[in-house]
Amino acid sequence: MEIAARLQGVQASASAEISQAVRALRAQGRDIIDLGIGQPDFDTPAHIIAAAHRAALDGQTRYPPTGGTLALKTAVAAKFLRDNALTYSPEEILISNGAKQIIFNGFMATLETGDEVLLCAPFFDSYASIVRVLGGVPVKLEVREADGFILQPGDLAAAIGPRTRWLLLNSPGNPTGAVYGVGDYQALGAVLADHPQILIMSDEIYEHIIFDGAQHVSFAAACPGLQDRTLTVNGASKAYAMTGWRIGYGGGPRSLMQAMMVVQSQICSGACSIAQAAAVAALDGPQDFVVAARAAYQARRDLVFAGVNAIPGLSLRKPGGAFYALVNVENLPFATDREVAQFFLNEAGVAGVPGHVYGLSPFFRLSLAAAQDKLDEGLRRMKQAVENL
Repeated sequence: MEIAARLQGVQASASAEISQAVRALRAQGRDIIDLGIGQPDFDTPAHIIAAAHRAALDGQTRYPPTGGTLALKTAVAAKFLRDNALTYSPEEILISNGAKQIIFNGFMATLETGDEVLLCAPFFDSYASIVRVLGGVPVKLEVREADGFILQPGDLAAAIGPRTRWLLLNSPGNPTGAVYGVGDYQALGAVLADHPQILIMSDEIYEHIIFDGAQHVSFAAACPGLQDRTLTVNGASKAYAMTGWRIGYGGGPRSLMQAMMVVQSQICSGACSIAQAAAVAALDGPQDFVVAARAAYQARRDLVFAGVNAIPGLSLRKPGGAFYALVNVENLPFATDREVAQFFLNEAGVAGVPGHVYGLSPFFRLSLAAAQDKLDEGLRRMKQAVENL
């Protein structure tokens, strides 16, 4: 069957493919530690599940409003104000099937064929795929490990061209764990102020997974003069261990959100009504789980940081947030980081993601979302495998 040309160069999610490979090896009897997928190993908190149960029993089982229920939009608006010092009306908020759909909707509503989207490499691989599917051109801006994987204003200025339509920022970042501060954003904002045609997408899905007492900063709060062309992306998946509930949300200028809702109306007709009720409970309810999970992720970060840097040929810059470790593997005797990933899978039984997937080599991403004993055993195996080279 002939497949549409728009899918040329677009592949399935790398993490999903690695998880499939892990399942296949386990079916063969191999003991594999999967550190490839970014999914919390915690269960969704009980009060959130109870809210979903009540919603189902109360009859909230019909089509929801396309843009999201008023209850969840109100909860999201309160969350933006409480956590991010951002003011959005319900008309400036869209609820979707995961944060990835907010990103898709935003690009689909604005990109013309040939428009460019600036991506800070390494970046979440779906960003570039979505841009390509919609006829846009992903432009890779390599950020340096020496700069903490933070985009520098001079590099941004040099990358802007006549077809630049979006800059996409992600903090805390996947796969680097990089965290932008107010000064970082304001330096970028000073460059963007001279280019009113450029929209800014700020993916903040990992905002609550931030370490060492740091405070998350939203781009639109750091650069209020640019809020009218900023789309703030977030969701319930990571902070509340709700990956399977598929609730994402975005806040932005009313005209953009209206166009995104039109896109959504033709794709899915809205997000699950019961999951939306659960997300209300997550955002409005007690935040004890978020605090406890953050502490657990920081302990895992510390374990992996020490463990990786004790392995010959590997080095790791300490992640400031999210639950990933982007390991530098340039001193291992392999030609590519794809070979490194295959080596650790075959010889150590540890699955991770090669850095080229995220647009920067030679690196190897490990997920810190696995249980601590799995991380400890994975590091032990990796160290043994390298020592056996």
